[in-house]
Amino acid sequence: MENQRQTPRRRGRPPKSRADLSDTRELLLRAGLEVLTEKGFAATGIDEILGRVGVPKGSFYHYFESKEAFGLQLITRYGDFFAKKLDRHLCNTTLRPLERLRAFVSDAMEGMARHDYRRGCLIGNLGQEMGALPESFRAHLKKTFFDWQERFAACLLEAQNIGELSAEAKPYQVAEFFWIGWEGAVLRAKLEQSAAPLELFATFFFVSLPKG
Repeated sequence: MENQRQTPRRRGRPPKSRADLSDTRELLLRAGLEVLTEKGFAATGIDEILGRVGVPKGSFYHYFESKEAFGLQLITRYGDFFAKKLDRHLCNTTLRPLERLRAFVSDAMEGMARHDYRRGCLIGNLGQEMGALPESFRAHLKKTFFDWQERFAACLLEAQNIGELSAEAKPYQVAEFFWIGWEGAVLRAKLEQSAAPLELFATFFFVSLPKG
């Protein structure tokens, strides 16, 4: 019998499949969210994120063109994640509209407590750093805040339509006021490692709503 020529085996690690590449990219994004909700973008090195998932430093740029591109992906990912959290509460028709808002606030407060107030809001954190960030971040951050405000305003408008909120109230302005104040309370809660700033803001926000 003739000897059949065999393809020589390649040394080293086998090439990664598309699924492997997708999984690694997902791990990097998750690690990035964890780190950036605790620390600032400028203060976070790529090495720290890579170290959390065990990915070689030279591999980062296989998944993302730059740290800036990575940051933009994190903004999108966090914005979508938080929008789903909002919808879970604000679209819950088993509760009256203002009760839905309270449920969201309570859930968000529990989330901060669960992480011992080390993690804040990624969008708020980046907004605080905007002077030191790539200009491309600005529009993405503003778009994310606007999206959250729109969802909040829709719930407030529903409260207004059923008489829970005064007809004189302006839902879109009230929603914007909430997010401006809430992000400040989150920052303060992280600083003080306490729920007190969140509780104080929430109390005054709901008390100040003009009732129908």
